[in-house]
Amino acid sequence: MKTLLRSSLLFAVAALPLAGHAQDAKPEPDFTLAGNLTIGSDYRFRGFTQTDYQPAIQGGIDFTHKSGFYVGNWNSNVSSGIYNGSPIEMDFYGGWKTTFDNFGLDVGVIYYYYPGTGEYNPDFKAKNFEAYIGGSYGPVSLKYFYSFTDFFGLKGPGIDTKGSQYLDLSGTFDVGSGFGIVAHAGYQKVKNYEKLGGPDNNVWDYKLGGTWDILGSGWTLGAYWVGTSEKKFFMTAQNPPEGAGKSSFLATIGKTF
Repeated sequence: MKTLLRSSLLFAVAALPLAGHAQDAKPEPDFTLAGNLTIGSDYRFRGFTQTDYQPAIQGGIDFTHKSGFYVGNWNSNVSSGIYNGSPIEMDFYGGWKTTFDNFGLDVGVIYYYYPGTGEYNPDFKAKNFEAYIGGSYGPVSLKYFYSFTDFFGLKGPGIDTKGSQYLDLSGTFDVGSGFGIVAHAGYQKVKNYEKLGGPDNNVWDYKLGGTWDILGSGWTLGAYWVGTSEKKFFMTAQNPPEGAGKSSFLATIGKTF
C-alpha cells in the first residue's frame, strides 16, 4: 500500500507545472546522522561469544556524507576476562561507499578499542586495526578484512599475528510483511595461531535466521542459529574455560533511529 501511494504521489507531482515541481522538491541533505540500539542474548563476533554466552547491550552512531564518505562508532559490553580487564568494546570506523545500479562498493578501516585492557596482564593489551573492502549485488555482499596489528593483541616471543584475514559472505532477503531471512558464512585465518598453541590457523563460522519488523514500528526482532567449525578455536574466560564457538540460539531486539 505504501508503494502504491508513493507512486501515485510521484505521478501527481510530475503533472504539475515545472515551477511548482521545483518549489516542492527537497534537495538531498549534505549528511545524515543515524543511531542504533540492540539488546542480545549473547554477543557473537565472527561466530565466537564475547560475553561468555551472557547478554549484551550494544549501540552506535553513524555520520554519512552525500559524497559517500562516512564515520561511525559502535559499542558493546564484553567479558572483562577475555579482554584483560576491559568491560567494553568500542569500534571506530570510517570509509567510503557508493553504488552502480545494483552493485555496491564499500572500502574503509576499523579500529577495535578496549579501554582498561592490561589490568590482569600488563604484557597483553587487546586491540585490533583492520582495513576492509566489500562488494554487494542486491541483497548479497562479500567483504574482506585484513589486520595491520596483532590480531586482538595475540602474540608471543618472536611470533606475531599481523596479517590475519577474514572473509564475510552475507545475504539479507526481504520476504514481505516485515519479515526477512539472514544467512552468513565467514572464514577467519589467524596468522601463526598454531605456533601460539591454537588448534589451527583457520576456522569457519555461520549464522542463519530471520528478522521481523514488529508491526512496522521500526523495532526489529532477530532469531538466529550461530556457530563455528571449531568451538574451541577460542576459549571463554569462565572457570573452567569452555569453547567460545559453540552452536547455539541467538535472539536480538533492536532499532535504528
